Amino acid sequence: MAERTLPQLFEESVKKFPDNVVIWEKRSGQYEGISYKEMQSRVHRFAAGLLSLGLKRGERVALISEGRADWLMSELGILYAGAVNVPISVKIDEPTELKFRLAHSGSRMAIVSGGQWSKIRAIKGDLPDLERIIILDKVEGLEPDEIYAEEVLHQGDLFLTAHFREFEETWTSVKESDLANICYTSGTTADPKGIMLTHRNYTSNVEHSLSLVECPPYYVTLLILPWDHAFAHTCGIYGMIKGGAAIACVESGKSALETIKNIPKNIREIRPTVILSVPSLAKSFKKNIEKAISEKGPKIEALFKKGLEAAYEYNGEGWNRGQGKRKLKKQLYFLIDKLIFSQIRKNFGGRLELFVGGGALLDIELQRFFYALGMPMFQGYGLTEASPVISANNQKEHKLGSSGKPARAIEVKICDENGNEMPIGQKGEIVIRGENVMAGYWKNEKASQEAIRQGWLYTGDLGYFDQDGYLYVVGRTKSLMIANDGEKYSPEEIEEAITEASPYIEQIMLYNNQSPYTVALVVPNKENLRLWLKSRKLDPRTPEGQEAALKLLESEIAHFREGGKEAGKFPVRWLPATFAVLGEGFTEQNRLMNSTLKIVRPKIVEFYKNRIEFMFTSEGKDILNHQNRTIISRL
Repeated sequence: MAERTLPQLFEESVKKFPDNVVIWEKRSGQYEGISYKEMQSRVHRFAAGLLSLGLKRGERVALISEGRADWLMSELGILYAGAVNVPISVKIDEPTELKFRLAHSGSRMAIVSGGQWSKIRAIKGDLPDLERIIILDKVEGLEPDEIYAEEVLHQGDLFLTAHFREFEETWTSVKESDLANICYTSGTTADPKGIMLTHRNYTSNVEHSLSLVECPPYYVTLLILPWDHAFAHTCGIYGMIKGGAAIACVESGKSALETIKNIPKNIREIRPTVILSVPSLAKSFKKNIEKAISEKGPKIEALFKKGLEAAYEYNGEGWNRGQGKRKLKKQLYFLIDKLIFSQIRKNFGGRLELFVGGGALLDIELQRFFYALGMPMFQGYGLTEASPVISANNQKEHKLGSSGKPARAIEVKICDENGNEMPIGQKGEIVIRGENVMAGYWKNEKASQEAIRQGWLYTGDLGYFDQDGYLYVVGRTKSLMIANDGEKYSPEEIEEAITEASPYIEQIMLYNNQSPYTVALVVPNKENLRLWLKSRKLDPRTPEGQEAALKLLESEIAHFREGGKEAGKFPVRWLPATFAVLGEGFTEQNRLMNSTLKIVRPKIVEFYKNRIEFMFTSEGKDILNHQNRTIISRL
């Protein structure tokens, strides 16, 4: 039996789908396709070029580039050479963070795009293991240790002519137990950990993913997520390749913001059948849709809202769509779908069959929204240590609000703090076992032993199963709030609910570390808050305006307390008794949010230590305190 490696997976797809387009890339103002057969030629040439440069089996090569055809060529080239790819996010700008990843992995080479090249040049003087930098684009003035990818391809041609048998023996001797990647975590606590993923980790998880969500050869995705992102990597690249489908690259701009602005245009051009999404991306799409509808005037907006109400009623939680009294809403829903929703779908290319959601918790309201528009967003669950897919909803089996059912080949159980399996409906840590479980953390035996025990991966995520076998993910064990009596609760659900329900609260982080009550750090939506004050002829610089704004924020949280419209949704003791208003949000730039757009709690707690401590004083518990007034005055 052939080794189940990523090169083998690619070669099999080339045999089955030689003329299918594997990559759509924007060149000279329009998308051009590269076939599986053409990509195979590039990969072979590039791998041979790396061998000619002396790259040896098991050596590490860092890859830092925006998503493009050369990203795929580079990774597969590294893997065909028997080496290990270290994919690094282009969002990492801090030199010390970048240096840590290259030094810790012992990367001998780095492959970089023109947009990332200067980052490596700035730190290479302090990286003794880094011998060679391969640059994908033309730059000014090569240094002796730098070489263009075009030259590597040329050297590969010469190597294939003289040493073809050596090339064949190299890639076919790669074993499924060999490392394919070292993927670094986002470093939410201490130094980031290098997750070791083998070829079989990936190929098994591709099988798991395709058993959950089918990928026929006509599928095409616009791969919006960063290509080093675990979800994008397994599902958006190798899942698509396994099915003979096509991957389209987002058109690169001169800046990250310009690239993001290209996405709506690229969606209309590519007309994707499937899009991989994360909550932040889904929220952005939703806001843009609502803004476009609002601009069409009050009549269209009212009809749109009426259509959503009918759709929510008719669709239910997905599994009970159109059942019982829900049938009564069918006619109205289908009429508004024809008038409005179908036009929205055209802006997504007109043939989008589904979103697949991964990453952080995806709010059920977002799922209902896109389901109503006829572009269902099916939530899944996973983590990089699991390569990453564990469970997912799909067109045949779905329950909105859940993370779907686990892939059949993956064992999943819910455990208490002592490792005992919990009954159905009881929350506990999600623990998994399967061929997709990582080999461990690079150069970190202690962390590896803590995460993997007797073959089981302890995910650190909290969840439970319902009676129908659907998995619900509710938070992280490490982000638990702990009351002064020892009781614990996960804050993510509450935080998500508050920000979704309130137009005036942009972000919120709850805190309780064996404290007498829960407090919150609140990032207000400044624009909406200013408009609200203006509509009441109030000025944030005056005491009256400050008091009104703070009481408004308090009332938004009070919706979840007794007597509020969301009362009973969460235990009152975990709702914040007071809050501190922040002048700056949690972002990647200030390091208070990681590259997967999750807030970094330990850093936030450390950064706002004084504000948190103040909330546990008699003066600070009063929301009208001088600190909050000062921040509001600067709106």
